[in-house]
Amino acid sequence: MTTAVRVSDKLLREARLVSTVDNRSVTGQIEHWAKVGKCAEENPELTYGLIKDILIGIEELEQGECSKYEFN
Repeated sequence: MTTAVRVSDKLLREARLVSTVDNRSVTGQIEHWAKVGKCAEENPELTYGLIKDILIGIEELEQGECSKYEFN
């Protein structure tokens, strides 16, 4: 479902700038920030790097890019 959302001009300018660097659409950049922010609020003890690694791991699982881990 798509819904129009109003954001400040400042946020839009920042998202436009960063989205170019990160090869995302402006909408994709804002969605990324929202996802990371939501995760950070729910897990304040996690660092940004750990949150990013977790989100990458979730995406890998969803795309079937995983393998069984063997404990030695």
